[in-house]
Amino acid sequence: MEIVWYALAGIAGGMLGGMGMGGGTVLIPLLTILLGVPQHAAQAINLIAFLPMAVVALAIHFKNGLVEYKRALIIIAPALLFAVLGCFVAKHTEGELLGRFFGGFLVLLSVFQFTLAFSEKK
Repeated sequence: MEIVWYALAGIAGGMLGGMGMGGGTVLIPLLTILLGVPQHAAQAINLIAFLPMAVVALAIHFKNGLVEYKRALIIIAPALLFAVLGCFVAKHTEGELLGRFFGGFLVLLSVFQFTLAFSEKK
C-alpha cells in the first residue's frame, strides 16, 4: 500500500512540476509529513524526480514556443551557482532545521501568492 502513496506523491509533484510551479513544494511535504521520509532524503528524492519531469516539461514548452531564450540564459548562471551553494548549506544543516526553513519558505510563498491573487485587478 505504501507504493500507492509514493505514486500519488509523484503524480502531485509531476503535475505541478509540469506546469512550471515546482513540484517540490508539494512533493517534499508529502514525503516528510505523510510518508515519514527524513528531510535530507526527501530533498534528494525531489531532485532526482525533478530531472525527468523537467526534461519532459521543457520539451513540451519548447514545442509550444513558450521558452524565452535570452531570459532563460540570464537566469541559468546564477541559478547554478546558488544551487551548488544551497547544496553545501543543506548538507551542513540539521534535518529538523532544514525542514523548518523549508516550511517557513512555503508559508511566505503562500502569503505572497494569496496577496498577489487578491490584489490583481481583473
